[in-house]
Amino acid sequence: MQDRAEQLGDKVVYQIYIRSFNDSNGDGIGDIRGITQRLDYLKGLGVDYLWITPFFSSPQVDNGYDVADYRTIEPMYGTMADFDELAREAGARGIGLMLDMVFNHTSTSHAWFQRALAGDPKYLAYYKFVDAAPGASAKDPGEPPTNWLSKFGGSAWEYVPSLNKWYLHLFDTSQADLNWDNPEVRRELVDVVRFWKDRGVSGFRFDVVNLISKPDHLEDDDEGDGRRFYTDGPHVHEYIRELVREGGLDGMVTVGEMSSTSIENCIRYSAPRYHELSQTFSFHHLKVDYRDGDKWALAEPNIAALRDTLASWQEGMTAGGGWNALFWSNHDQPRPNSRFGDCSSEEAWRRSSELVGTINHLMRGTPYIYQGEELGMTDPGFASIDEYRDVESLNYYQILQDEGKTPGEALRIIGRRSRDNGRTPMQWDESKHAGFTTGTPWIGIPSNHTTVNAKAEVRDPESVWSYYRRLISLRKETPVIQRGSVHFLDALSDKVIAFERTLDDAPSGPARLVVLCNFSGTRQPAIASDGLAEGSLLIANARDMHEEEGTLVLGPWVAAVFAW
Repeated sequence: MQDRAEQLGDKVVYQIYIRSFNDSNGDGIGDIRGITQRLDYLKGLGVDYLWITPFFSSPQVDNGYDVADYRTIEPMYGTMADFDELAREAGARGIGLMLDMVFNHTSTSHAWFQRALAGDPKYLAYYKFVDAAPGASAKDPGEPPTNWLSKFGGSAWEYVPSLNKWYLHLFDTSQADLNWDNPEVRRELVDVVRFWKDRGVSGFRFDVVNLISKPDHLEDDDEGDGRRFYTDGPHVHEYIRELVREGGLDGMVTVGEMSSTSIENCIRYSAPRYHELSQTFSFHHLKVDYRDGDKWALAEPNIAALRDTLASWQEGMTAGGGWNALFWSNHDQPRPNSRFGDCSSEEAWRRSSELVGTINHLMRGTPYIYQGEELGMTDPGFASIDEYRDVESLNYYQILQDEGKTPGEALRIIGRRSRDNGRTPMQWDESKHAGFTTGTPWIGIPSNHTTVNAKAEVRDPESVWSYYRRLISLRKETPVIQRGSVHFLDALSDKVIAFERTLDDAPSGPARLVVLCNFSGTRQPAIASDGLAEGSLLIANARDMHEEEGTLVLGPWVAAVFAW
């Protein structure tokens, strides 16, 4: 099989959160035709694939990640004819479509679950149902089967009085976990990917796919929330190989979202010799601002820990033949310039926005751009909980208060952590609703859309957008970026991340790069300057750097790449 670097090294993926990308009909919600209308913008940026978040039939409790029918389109997003038009028009521009498949769970509105509720034995076996204790009732269901916690708060089990059973939901109560141990379930899901392949889909992203295999024996977790029992579960590799084999996915672009995973497992998920997926998302680097590992306990980003995490995954995955999906943000994460940088002034905002882009696009793997990242979109800074829409955020606003936080403290934490930070509408222009809709947007729009928007930035050669376009071009032009090995360097400051990319016998362009990134609002020593003068500055977000007693010193939020 083709080496991952040969297959994916020059590719860039752009994530579209459909609800917030572009609204074509004025109802305030993005849709499929809205994507089609913006294809020329995406072609101009230079991306190869569009990962589109779920647009399938859904009650929208979790904004589409609660699927009620994998083969039909939620009317608010359009029709199958709209999708077919998008596939044609994207293909005409050389852009492939990647669909987001939510296969760990379905909505409780799905016909399978409804038939299970009716007591149909076939469909009861489609989900993780467990008998309640004798004597359980709606008034007193007793204890759930385990003490596992839902990712959205509360128990991971829900009692169904009519069945006298509990069902597992690792996410919202409306998202019932499928039973992948049932071969009929696996065949159903294979048919789903075949259906979309036949409609011209070029790749798939699999949501929390490393959670699909649950243990045979259910037990309480006396150390945590239960995830150690079902993460990278006992049959997960077997089941993914079967899905890839039977669905005809081997050789396609496939990415797995891997929750709380390990390098060893991700090598197995993504190395070609295992015939599973082509790349993996891991999230360890996005936990360096969690105090004591708790998402809802705020801390400043630990850049030394960030450096060590990136180094471990970059070097470890390379050594094992695995392939990383490179990203800072998505529909579940705050904006990276707000999170890891400084957006308090125009210059700091621009540098911070380009800094995170530089490191992401120069590492080994396939870079992902989340919509608006290429513009430097920021967290919205909502002033009231009433402005939030995300089920997780609303749940935790109450949970944090139940734990003793004041409403103000809870709101401050939600403001830093909410998934809605990445879900505000795409900022197309300076008009009232940022060119996203002619109606009322489903969620508020940051006030900085008057200056941070595509209309202004596409025509400005010094904009964040133009910088991202240059990063994409460099990847497509430069073999050492596509295929080179990676080695992290010992920087002279714990606020600086430094690494090199090398490629022996590079057919064109440089054979060595050194990437230096200052994650700080003050000047920082980077590395010894010996030898840097022999290289050329390939790209930088500012020329604010100088030599001082044999050391290269970087200005605030500076990213610089030297080439030999």
